Amino acid sequence: MGRKIAGIDEAGRGPVIGPMVITAIVVDEENLPGLEELGVKDSKKLTPKRREKLFDEILSLADDYVVLVLSPEEISSREGTLNEFEVENFAKALNSLKVKPDVIYADAADVDEERFGRELKERLGFNAEVVAKHRADALFPVVSAASIVAKVTRDREIEKLKAEYGEIGSGYPSDPRTRAFLENYYREHGAFPPIVRRGWKTLKKIEERLRAEMETKKSKKGQLSLEDFLRR
Repeated sequence: MGRKIAGIDEAGRGPVIGPMVITAIVVDEENLPGLEELGVKDSKKLTPKRREKLFDEILSLADDYVVLVLSPEEISSREGTLNEFEVENFAKALNSLKVKPDVIYADAADVDEERFGRELKERLGFNAEVVAKHRADALFPVVSAASIVAKVTRDREIEKLKAEYGEIGSGYPSDPRTRAFLENYYREHGAFPPIVRRGWKTLKKIEERLRAEMETKKSKKGQLSLEDFLRR
């Protein structure tokens, strides 16, 4: 058996709806060619169907893995920056592994790759070489594998939310379906649902625009309460 190699990545850093998922995977060095043979690569370049198929195949090659599902509430209530939150939870996932890796390849969230790697290493409860790179999911198959498991897990979480709330889109601010859901929900309830990440600019813009519309309607039709407006 060779050295133990870990890859770690996240899915869902930027969405306004739903969790962020972090996955750490440990593979024996001798099994790395097996990952490449599966055709793992950046999860965003694979179809959902292909990612689902690879999910079980990847885990069958892993010596160990950890998946953290971080709720919107956890993300919203963090004390530091999103980068700090991410490195802390990368370390949490790695420290939770039963099989400790000798080398860790990490997708660096920080603009400074070396700083991200250094801060991650400082938080580890064991000794390992840490290699942090931008676009690591495209450079290292073990990170690609972690990326795929994280993305599949987040997609499954989004499907659960759709079953409860209806069509919410992908959860990303750029998705028209997501924006439409947020606007309609706010109009109906006068607040955003608990599945959003508070503090995201998307929410502030939607709220400001709807309130501006309310003020315009007030001036045209006389006094109109916020409650009446949101029910329209």
